[in-house]
Amino acid sequence: MLPDPRYIAYATAIPPVLGFFVLVFLTAVTLLKGRRTPANRLFAVLCLLGALNNADLAMLSLITDGERVLAVERLIYVVFVFSLPVYIQFVHRLLGIMGRRWTERLAWLLGFGLLPLTQTDLFIRGLHRGARGFVAEAGPAFHIFSILAGCTLAYCLSLLVQGLGRSADNRERNRLKYITAGVGISSLLIALNILPVIGLDIHPMGGFSFVPAAILAYGILRYDLLDAGAVIRRGIVYSILVLLLAALCAAGLSLIHVLFVRNGFHDVAATSLLLALMMVFLFQPIRERVQAFLDRLFFRGGYDARRLLRELSGELASLKHSDEVRDLLFASISEAIPVGRFFLLVRDAGTGRFRAYGRGEDSAGLEDMPPDHPLALLLEEAGEPVSRSQLDEEAGVVPGGESPTAFLDAYRIDLAVPMLSRNRLIGAILLGQKRSGALFVHEDLELLDTIANQAAIAIENAAGYEEIERMNRELERRIEERTAELRRMLEEKEQTQQQLIRSESLASIGQLVAGTAHELNNPLASASSLIESSLDELRERPVEGASGEVLDDLRFSLKELRRAGSIVRSLLDLSRQTQTYTEPVDLHAVVDDALRILYNSYKLLPVHIERRYAADLPRVEGNFANLGQVFVNIVKNALDALPGEGGAITITTATDGGREGNRVSVSFRDTGQGIPDGRLVDIFKPFFTTKEVGRGTGLGLYISHEIIKRHGGEILVRSEGGQGTEVTVLLPARRMP
Repeated sequence: MLPDPRYIAYATAIPPVLGFFVLVFLTAVTLLKGRRTPANRLFAVLCLLGALNNADLAMLSLITDGERVLAVERLIYVVFVFSLPVYIQFVHRLLGIMGRRWTERLAWLLGFGLLPLTQTDLFIRGLHRGARGFVAEAGPAFHIFSILAGCTLAYCLSLLVQGLGRSADNRERNRLKYITAGVGISSLLIALNILPVIGLDIHPMGGFSFVPAAILAYGILRYDLLDAGAVIRRGIVYSILVLLLAALCAAGLSLIHVLFVRNGFHDVAATSLLLALMMVFLFQPIRERVQAFLDRLFFRGGYDARRLLRELSGELASLKHSDEVRDLLFASISEAIPVGRFFLLVRDAGTGRFRAYGRGEDSAGLEDMPPDHPLALLLEEAGEPVSRSQLDEEAGVVPGGESPTAFLDAYRIDLAVPMLSRNRLIGAILLGQKRSGALFVHEDLELLDTIANQAAIAIENAAGYEEIERMNRELERRIEERTAELRRMLEEKEQTQQQLIRSESLASIGQLVAGTAHELNNPLASASSLIESSLDELRERPVEGASGEVLDDLRFSLKELRRAGSIVRSLLDLSRQTQTYTEPVDLHAVVDDALRILYNSYKLLPVHIERRYAADLPRVEGNFANLGQVFVNIVKNALDALPGEGGAITITTATDGGREGNRVSVSFRDTGQGIPDGRLVDIFKPFFTTKEVGRGTGLGLYISHEIIKRHGGEILVRSEGGQGTEVTVLLPARRMP
């Protein structure tokens, strides 16, 4: 038994009807919600032409009036002969080919040349009835059109394949891939409709153009190639929802008919109310399930977004420093969405500029972004992820001449996600192309937008915590400064008190010294006078047996008595804090004199004293006796510091051209036991001594220090326990007149 012809006709019409609806849907979306670009407009025209071709195929199968079919067939080709120039123009605009306008003009010229022939037998001679419906019979002009269509198709497909091979941008590559698969293959299938017209008994292949058209719709839906993905998503959701509800309604009517109408129940109002209630209760659950199914089918990334957000939210809430927040964002986003380039922009609270951060090689050569940069203003206004392709269409050039895309181009950024807090931009997540070559899907954008919002809060919290830490450090620093100042004031107070006590002690000692010195002056003067008289008498009346050595001793004794008188006067000066006369002093003579005074103290000891005198040592302006007293004290201390087995004392003089100008230095270095570090700070204090009880008063170095200070010099002491001591006296050199 042969199949019913009507069944064959209906079955043959199903593919072109599906293709018609898919292509009309793409046309409507492109015109209503797509960008107003030349390529998109031409794409819409191509989809409309494809829809007309599918409508023509369905008509050939369903309409039984041959004359009407022939009239409609010829009328459709009035439009369809211009599909060739439209196809060429679309490919040229899509690939940015501007140097081949002559091919477009030639195609339009050929289209207008074929236009008057479409209504004659030269184009379509007539129709014949086949098993699948009417089939047009080609005329000579149709064969010319077929050859032109084949050449156009080959030319355009070759351009698309070449453009796909040259494309380095993920978005452009995916766009060309789906357009090549969708438009290219659809055009090829539609072009194969020529075969039945020229006499081949095969099924019209153009009816299956809905398959590549559906592939193209999938690409647009998944990757938002026309930037109308949200519209398409809603359209598909509600289209499927309407179909499901219609099916449920039909099933409900059938069930009501079986259960009630056959049993004599004909209440239409009750039936309608029952169906309406069923639709109300089923609408939302079905819509949610359809939406979830489409999201799983089209918009899922290669990660668990909920788990990632849950983990990231918990970690962000616990971080207290901005660098920790940045590190977590780098790690989490890079793991979920591997990209070639990844940067963060974070507003600096101090300067207001956006600081750029990267990882590894990406961190080299980063530049900050000013707060009034066009990209920053655009992100703050948009408040949602913005792709590089969107900026090409939506962002213009600011009066200063800088494009919002300049920053993205410099670092090869494909997607910018703003981080907003209270509608104020505090940063941005900048991502390059995916390593896999895929595009960012809807779930990627939702995930990044949510992460950006949470990161904005975390960055502000971290900035607040860091500000509190900074204020705490500043407060601690100020407290430390105040404490140090208070400690210094207390130390000064203690030193002042000690100085007062010392001054009172020295005043008492000074009075005692003054009295003692005054009492010593009389016997010293008497002894000096007696020796002078003896020397005068011996010079006038020499005595037999008196050797020259005796006379030298008397002269030396007189000199020492005079020196003792000078020391007494020095004590008087010290007690009164006055200075006696000054004169040019030869420090070598002062040192030699001090050693001669102490000769009897060390002549029997195993002590070696080495003198290293500088040649042409400048004289100093000072008091010979006072300086001699200083050197005697220093040498005496060095002798006392030497061990019992002896040692060495080295005396060195030199000229020191320090920051104070030309100075003369006299250094005394011994090989004694040294001074412990803890006692060096006290050696110039009065009554301080390291000697045994009864061997020192603790006034020697103090008096020496005061004498040198009155001479405008200083005493430096360097010592290590067990390594000896070096005492250096620095005095200003006498200026030559």
